[in-house]
Amino acid sequence: MLELVLVSSSARRFEILSMLGFKFSVYRHKFKEPKIKNHPDPKRFVEDIAIKKAKSVANILKNKIIITADTIVVLKNEIIGKPKDVNEAVKILEKLSGTKHKVYTGVCIYYPAKKIILSGVESSTVYTNKLSKEKIRSIAAKHLDKAGAYAVQQKDDMFVRKIVGDYYNVVGFPIFLFLELYKKFWQKLAKTNC
Repeated sequence: MLELVLVSSSARRFEILSMLGFKFSVYRHKFKEPKIKNHPDPKRFVEDIAIKKAKSVANILKNKIIITADTIVVLKNEIIGKPKDVNEAVKILEKLSGTKHKVYTGVCIYYPAKKIILSGVESSTVYTNKLSKEKIRSIAAKHLDKAGAYAVQQKDDMFVRKIVGDYYNVVGFPIFLFLELYKKFWQKLAKTNC
């Protein structure tokens, strides 16, 4: 039986994949993520990062099914990643406060042994509440490991007002996109084994 490996350090991705009933191991990717503020095609950018993360461990995990993902927040064509510290988190939250913005997650499934690679992007629209500077400062240190410096699953910070699209995409791992890619992966693998 082929082994699944989630190549990620994200606790949320681990939780979601576990919730779906998958058995898998976890590994860290070797790809150094670029700092890009603007990109002509954010969807292509985030999908490309997911693919590069998968390829960065292909030699080590050659006979395993590699699963990667990358999430970005985009406000008026500006790509907003993870804050480097609390001060940057405050600036990001002030920028996103009271806005409508996009969250994109690129997902990749890669099986190096058979050179099967599938990827896609999920998009959601997030509406945020307008928060005071004091409230923003009080939540800024909570989510330094997340794109956009906020966590939709955090019930007490009241930052996110509404989500249009896949909730789990905003958490960082779009369920429907992943399951669709996973189904296609096994179909492709069956054809290579014919």
